[in-house]
Amino acid sequence: MDERDLRILKAIAELGTGSPEQINRATDIPVSTIHYRLNNLRQDGIIENDLYDLDLEELGLGVTVIVEIFADYSDSYDDVADQLLDIEGVTQAYFTMGETDFVVIARLPDSDKVERLIRDFEAIDEVERTNSTFVVKPLRDNEPALRSYSIETLIDELTAED
Repeated sequence: MDERDLRILKAIAELGTGSPEQINRATDIPVSTIHYRLNNLRQDGIIENDLYDLDLEELGLGVTVIVEIFADYSDSYDDVADQLLDIEGVTQAYFTMGETDFVVIARLPDSDKVERLIRDFEAIDEVERTNSTFVVKPLRDNEPALRSYSIETLIDELTAED
């Protein structure tokens, strides 16, 4: 990956679109080069999809709950993880080190559904207890990671040295 690839990816994060024409206006990289590089970034697995971002609040999934899961599993954590991921409303899940075994983020239609969510977690045999936190107001929600970096830092940190 080189500086042009990073400029294209940063433009996608800033613009919220993969439109080669809009990326061209933001970067001055020729449209044909953008097409070529986007295809290469897809083939390399760096660009995973072309999904549309949704405003979950407007959609009706405005309640965000962060849940710490404390579990007791003797074998692989994968079985517990699979069960957690199958619960409706779970949008993100992380296997963690430390006292907490998993951190799960769920998006729900209203606070009444939190009880169902916790009941579903606690129905998993390996789950010993949970600790839930309601999000009062998201400060940065679903932000593309590249937006939090300057282009200079991305180039310094991620380009291959010759």
